[in-house]
Amino acid sequence: MAAEYENFEEGSMMNMQAEAETGDGGVIGLKPEIEMPDGNIISKEKMVHAAKQMLQPEFQAILQAMLKHMPHNKDFMVENVVKPFILSDDDYKKIMDVMLDSFNQGLGKETNAKAAVKMFPTYVRSVPDGTETGKVLALDLGGTNFRILLISLDGQEVNMESKIYIIPQSIMTGTGIQLFDHIAECIHKFMNDHDLLHQKIPLGFTFSFPCRQEGLNKAILTHWTKGFKCAGVEGNDIVKLLHEAIERRGDIDVECLAVINDTVGALMSCAHEDRKCAVGLILGTGTNACYIETLENTELWDGDNDEPHQVIINTEWGALGNDGSLEFIMTDYDKQVDKHSINAGQQIYEKMISGMYMGEIARLVIEKLRKAKLLFNGKGSEELSERGRFYTKYVSEIESDGDDSNFKCTKQVFAELNLQKYTDEDCRIVQYVCSLVSTRAAYLASAGIATLLNKMNRPEVTIGVDGSLYRFHPHFHDLMEEKIRQLVNPGIKFKLMLSHDGSGKGAAIVTAVANRLALEKEQKLNAKNGIPNGE
Repeated sequence: MAAEYENFEEGSMMNMQAEAETGDGGVIGLKPEIEMPDGNIISKEKMVHAAKQMLQPEFQAILQAMLKHMPHNKDFMVENVVKPFILSDDDYKKIMDVMLDSFNQGLGKETNAKAAVKMFPTYVRSVPDGTETGKVLALDLGGTNFRILLISLDGQEVNMESKIYIIPQSIMTGTGIQLFDHIAECIHKFMNDHDLLHQKIPLGFTFSFPCRQEGLNKAILTHWTKGFKCAGVEGNDIVKLLHEAIERRGDIDVECLAVINDTVGALMSCAHEDRKCAVGLILGTGTNACYIETLENTELWDGDNDEPHQVIINTEWGALGNDGSLEFIMTDYDKQVDKHSINAGQQIYEKMISGMYMGEIARLVIEKLRKAKLLFNGKGSEELSERGRFYTKYVSEIESDGDDSNFKCTKQVFAELNLQKYTDEDCRIVQYVCSLVSTRAAYLASAGIATLLNKMNRPEVTIGVDGSLYRFHPHFHDLMEEKIRQLVNPGIKFKLMLSHDGSGKGAAIVTAVANRLALEKEQKLNAKNGIPNGE
């Protein structure tokens, strides 16, 4: 029992006992009569009689039980701090309405320019059908390391070999020619190691930098991120730059057939195993989703209208709320995170979900509770007060402690944050804060997925998911399944499926599918013109 209730119980009982025994006002000094809040007058004699009744053992037992189960005042105060994270069903339905409206604006020719969510066509038209065969190279460039993969497809069988190559700092900040010459040199080394120099091999390119895609194998770099600043690349087609570097060498025969991002990679990687996969979702440092849309609904489509009449749309849904449409659910903590970010006012939805920001949101709440002396007796640490120091991995680790555990992981996190004095109640409260922040994130992502499922209106859909937040958080998958089930239209079945190496395998599969579709198109054209295939 909380100390405040113990004091209440002991003090009140003593006073009532003294009053009952003296009968003359005694310790608590009763007036001859007392006016109650409802206006009724209670005499001193009635008060003394009530006090005597309360001294009976039966009543004391009931009072003890009631006090034991009453919520602590501290709990009420903690709840008041964290309650903005607890959204109602109506809130999530309103978020879905906002999201659907944003999706439709992004898809519309007249409304796209002002839409917060851009809904870019990826020019990827089809998922694998299991007939893809042959060898495909894949490049995965998104940081200081990049990978080259050789992926051999034979129906459902997939064999992968890969090697990681370093991009030196001098090349990262040099010229575009230096960068792509380095990539071409690494491709040559890889092909030589795998005895591929005398073969023509298609290539898929996962290029994880902001691009404006203008075709399946045409992507214009809008700006560099992640420490890259190669001159002469921004505003240019990265596939063209790669092909020029390959041509300068003249000793490898490689053609890039497709450029994709990691979201499309997650979808395609899962679709190779499950044909019902029609949505790709990234829940990692950032968040994004893609899905299969009809050409009829894609007013920005500028490609051909051949079969299949569909295209994968890269939603870029992290930008939802940039227009103020999510203001109604933003907490003060969200606003602080946004204010101190490098892109204030942008990626609002992403900042409430993804791994880059989740730890900081939790830290701000924990610090507010500490300053109110509701945590750690008001004493924190230099580490806890440092912006960005409470990593998102701490949220996952803390929530890995079960309800009845000894808070082993939580205490390890506290040690890393140099928190010296804490109680089990402090551990419980921090665990509760982390669970509310991550649950809101999972539910917000679920609202987005449910919106896509309802929009597509397919009877059964698999969602391919990748990203460290989804992979390593102990409850994210279960929370999402629960919430999507609540929000999706009746009759729609869904499954969340972990994607394996979407950036590598996914790029290769996109390339293999593009190759298959090109061959099928050629065969149809030949048949139409009476030309035997293979000639």
